[in-house]
Amino acid sequence: MTAMPRPQRAAVGELLRVGSHELHVRRDGPADAEPLLLVHGFMESLHWWDRLTPLLSDTYRVIRVDLAGYGCTRADTAFDATAQAALLESVADSLELTGITAVGHSWGADHVLSLAERSDRVTRIVIIGQAPDYSDLPIPAIARLLGFDAVDPIVALAHRSLPEWAFRRIIAQGFAEGFDLTTLEDPAQLYADYRAMSPRMYRAVALDRPKALALRPLDVRVRDLGLPTLVIHGERDRMYDCASTVARYAAVGARTEVVPAAGHSPQIETPHRVAALLRAFCHPVRAPKAAVDEPAG
Repeated sequence: MTAMPRPQRAAVGELLRVGSHELHVRRDGPADAEPLLLVHGFMESLHWWDRLTPLLSDTYRVIRVDLAGYGCTRADTAFDATAQAALLESVADSLELTGITAVGHSWGADHVLSLAERSDRVTRIVIIGQAPDYSDLPIPAIARLLGFDAVDPIVALAHRSLPEWAFRRIIAQGFAEGFDLTTLEDPAQLYADYRAMSPRMYRAVALDRPKALALRPLDVRVRDLGLPTLVIHGERDRMYDCASTVARYAAVGARTEVVPAAGHSPQIETPHRVAALLRAFCHPVRAPKAAVDEPAG
């Protein structure tokens, strides 16, 4: 089936040629500094790191990527975590990155773990707002319909037709209750990211991902990798239960940090707190005192 055209966001970085694809990559900070690779999740883009990046780019080389099917990346295939990780590996190879701290938000956690499994360029993992599997997030039975090619045009039409007011009610679940989306520097950014996403992503996240997580939950993969791992989870996350999430990761040796004021997206809701946690994880001796962040809402 021919890919449906999708709106493109304005590029804020460079288009890096990776095989037959062009990945939208943004680099900030000193070119010779320790690299932080920030990987977004479902319905997002590299802009979901806009608030966090300036808090880290004085010390680190911050690299953000629009995954295949998102933002300004010119690729409409390779949506599963393994294929996305192959693209990320090509970026790391092209930029000659070593000693990477790979940070994944939500679905991005799957991708950074897959990257670490295939490349020794990654030395640390950070998981933000993602449970090990879908135990706390059951997928509706109707999602099985996404397995039929005939449904693709219907999904694409529904995706294009969703008005912004309805989208805002959906995306609000990705933040703590009461968080005011209008306080963002660009309140229209979230909807623009959603519109730029390929409709084929629904099948990947609602049908393919639950099967993958059932076979190998993320906590099992963290255990098997054996790399230093930090898990940051918002206490007010409305998608995944905070207590059970941090308990499962802690049981396999990950360091866990709960952010009381945040929901599913601490890097947007409490960026100063997340930045302090990342610095302390990467350099525990010289880390500054954790900042007190703004309350959600």
